[in-house]
Amino acid sequence: MVTADSTGAKLAKVAFIGAGSTVFARNLLNDLLGYEDLRDCLEFRLHDIDLQRLETSEVVARRLVDGYGAQARVSAGADLRTVLDGADYVITMFQVGGYEPATVLDFELPEQYGLEQTIADTIGIGGIMRGLRTVPVLVDVGRTMGELCADAVLLNYANPMAINMWGLSELCEVDAYGLCHSVPITAQHLATDLGLPVEELDYLVAGINHMAFFLRLEHQGEDLYPRLKELHTDPAEAPKRSEWQLPDAVRYEMMRRLGYFVTESSEHFAEYTPYFLKRDRPDLIERYAIPVREYMRRCQSQIAEWDELRSRLESGAEVMELPETNEFAPQIIHSLETGKEREVYVNVPNHGLIDNLPTGCIVEVPAGVDGKTITPSVIGKLPPQLAALMGTNIAPQQLTVEAIKTGNRDHVYHAAMLDPHTAAELDLEQIWSLVDALMEAHGDFIPEPLRTHG
Repeated sequence: MVTADSTGAKLAKVAFIGAGSTVFARNLLNDLLGYEDLRDCLEFRLHDIDLQRLETSEVVARRLVDGYGAQARVSAGADLRTVLDGADYVITMFQVGGYEPATVLDFELPEQYGLEQTIADTIGIGGIMRGLRTVPVLVDVGRTMGELCADAVLLNYANPMAINMWGLSELCEVDAYGLCHSVPITAQHLATDLGLPVEELDYLVAGINHMAFFLRLEHQGEDLYPRLKELHTDPAEAPKRSEWQLPDAVRYEMMRRLGYFVTESSEHFAEYTPYFLKRDRPDLIERYAIPVREYMRRCQSQIAEWDELRSRLESGAEVMELPETNEFAPQIIHSLETGKEREVYVNVPNHGLIDNLPTGCIVEVPAGVDGKTITPSVIGKLPPQLAALMGTNIAPQQLTVEAIKTGNRDHVYHAAMLDPHTAAELDLEQIWSLVDALMEAHGDFIPEPLRTHG
């Protein structure tokens, strides 16, 4: 993958698209620079349409390179074609429409209809709208790669992961893998709950993004599920997760009902099903401590963190020392460049990987990566109750992609009416009216063929 520049130096050219997501870009840059055998042969190319954020990310990148004493190169630009030309790896991490206006609209308009959400970035009415905004931009990146760096690997972090990767696979040809950190983070959660070192867990995870399950969870040959099912039987005793200290009651409840533990957090998972987030059952919201509007709070926190980081940089402060995040993109790049074999988790089209999920839908499975290839693992059949639950989320994903492919606005309504949470809370007239209101409010962020009724 490494190419030579005009001086003969061997460089792996890594393009960050959406690099104005400064905090996340900083973590990926830091992880890549953490590889001693890679840090001197990297070229970071940063791109964003927000020039102020791009400038901040460029300063962060240069400070990190200097802090490691590395020979990595850094450039930044607002022109996508220049950044992609000759790239070896392309990492996408953008949020089309940003916090304002798009994310705010995704929450506030549904709330006027009595439809509350927690995260709204994967499925549900918010996830559908986010997919309509994001897929065309991601496809444009993929098609431009086909012109300027056809052999490059695209590593996507942008949500809604399944909708985005499905649309990308249907609308352009590119070597692309969707990446999410929910599998290793959940493994760490389970290890902590069980009082075990995470590196000693033996597990297999598969499904769809944010709805993949630990099919095997063992320690030195012992099945850990019997122990896990005895923990936190009272929602009030559920462990608190992450810097936001959110209770993990929903996932433990679903494990007891389904027999398996899901990868994505309770605040996410609550809105993927019709069981928890009900406007006429505030007792459920209270019992399971479901944080309505949680993503709004996170966005505000991240904006404040970005502002603080920019102020520190402007005052001449150094970039703080950062811990390794173990994100998959740096691991993949390191393996492809050095030949080190490792296992990661990827989101890819289902072509013979999971037998009882639809062909072509996006599945999350383990993959082996070495100096030549990324090879997704064949899983076979999932437990039928898990496949059935995933099907309730796959249908809206498929219809959202179909709307983008065909320009048929009707499929946006169909996606919303089949979404489990939306269907549980709104009647058909409300769903149609809400979709119309959101499509009008999002304006030019929606693909042109979908902006008017057919």
